[in-house]
Amino acid sequence: MEIIILGPGCPKCKTLEKLTQEAVNKSGIEATVTKEEDIMKIMEYGVLSTPGLVINGKVVFSGRVPGEKELNEIISNNQ
Repeated sequence: MEIIILGPGCPKCKTLEKLTQEAVNKSGIEATVTKEEDIMKIMEYGVLSTPGLVINGKVVFSGRVPGEKELNEIISNNQ
């Protein structure tokens, strides 16, 4: 599984990156978590409001930081 956090480095983006890494570690799911900070590459995903979360090439949400339970469900449902 490939997970990409989209965001230029704002506090919300950093929070989403931390929460996503924690969720992956707790779940035992094998995934690579990376962060994309290049605004042009972020726009290629059609994301205009960060942070955004991409799983296996698909944008699953943007513009907010979900709660821990919701984030776990999103990751599990997009394996």
